[in-house]
Amino acid sequence: MDLRDTPAEAAFRRGLRDWLGKVLPDLPPPPDPGDWPGRRSYDTGWQRRLYDAGYAGVHWPRETEEVWREASRTGVVAGRRAGGQGATPAEYLIFLEETERAGAPYVGANFVGLLHAGPTVAAEGTPEQRRRWLPGILSGAEVWCQGFSEPGAGSDLAALRTRAVRDGDDYVVTGSKLWTSHAEVADWCELLVRTDATAPRHRGISWLVLPMDAPGVTVRPLRTLAGTAEFAELFLDEVRVPVANRVGAENDGWRVTMVTLSFERGTAFAGEVVACRRALVELAGLARRNGAWGDQALRRSLGLLAARFGALWRLVQWNVSEAQAGGVPGPGASVFKLRFSEARQELYDLAAAVLGTGSLVLADGEAQGGDWTAQRLQGLSYTIAAGTSQIQRNIVAQRVLGLPKPGRA
Repeated sequence: MDLRDTPAEAAFRRGLRDWLGKVLPDLPPPPDPGDWPGRRSYDTGWQRRLYDAGYAGVHWPRETEEVWREASRTGVVAGRRAGGQGATPAEYLIFLEETERAGAPYVGANFVGLLHAGPTVAAEGTPEQRRRWLPGILSGAEVWCQGFSEPGAGSDLAALRTRAVRDGDDYVVTGSKLWTSHAEVADWCELLVRTDATAPRHRGISWLVLPMDAPGVTVRPLRTLAGTAEFAELFLDEVRVPVANRVGAENDGWRVTMVTLSFERGTAFAGEVVACRRALVELAGLARRNGAWGDQALRRSLGLLAARFGALWRLVQWNVSEAQAGGVPGPGASVFKLRFSEARQELYDLAAAVLGTGSLVLADGEAQGGDWTAQRLQGLSYTIAAGTSQIQRNIVAQRVLGLPKPGRA
């Protein structure tokens, strides 16, 4: 296997690197972490730059002729892209490497739209739905949040109770959601609801697109350990959602959800692997400066983590290639999610060892821990969010190793 860039890939890398070198110096400073309207504006402004330069959704498939026929029929303004650039998996990985190494902004406030909902609509939506929602995601015009978990249905997602009752051309939705990412600045929500209370748990669920400005929607932010409020509670009181906003068939939402979770676990964290590899290099430099480098056990841990993140990057390459070939990542997504979540926590636990008592202070500046401490606090959620490590182990056992489900012979 030749892991070097082909001539075409090298040209793509040079072009992207040159573009980043021109635009990044002109970016305004990022807003305060707690200023979510400001962060939305900053993140979507960067997304618009990517869109205008042709780098938005670089790995998404190009629009199909079917989508463009629908766009023409409904009078869509020319030039609104509903698809990506159709880049190869190698080019997408180059995009992640170069943007991270250059210190470019991450997807930020619209990570749900760009990494979860958008790919799901692209894979499962009708031409009309792709035409309606994908351009806004790609251009940064619209932000999405995720309404999956509930107070009694987090890891056991199939136990959700938010109900949707059909009333003509609408569903009337009542219930609540928890850990709704970026709900306070979102335009749309990927929402799981129960449309058949008499069906078995996994068969009575539907996947809807909820307009966040609909009457009856209430958002209550939740503050995290790090002091930010990127999560919220979402309350739905007889909210009307058009039936046309259902992605997939009625009561087939569990299957569509598995598509969403495959993207969330398999490819959505790809950029973070690059970030962790860069953080590992920075941590080694910090250890050299403050004297911690003399600890042989710490050097051994740094080397072991470097090997683990290197292996995870190869697994990212596998998952991205699989998603490009088949439309959706396979069970390798759970293998990746399980190991990445734990490796990331190990990385920032090691950073705490290097920082010593400085890791106990959440403040700016290297001496006080700075972003290392904030990242460590945030990392506590990684073995829970997007499916707990226990859930991932069950998936790996059943879908990769072929073991029976618990309680079955």
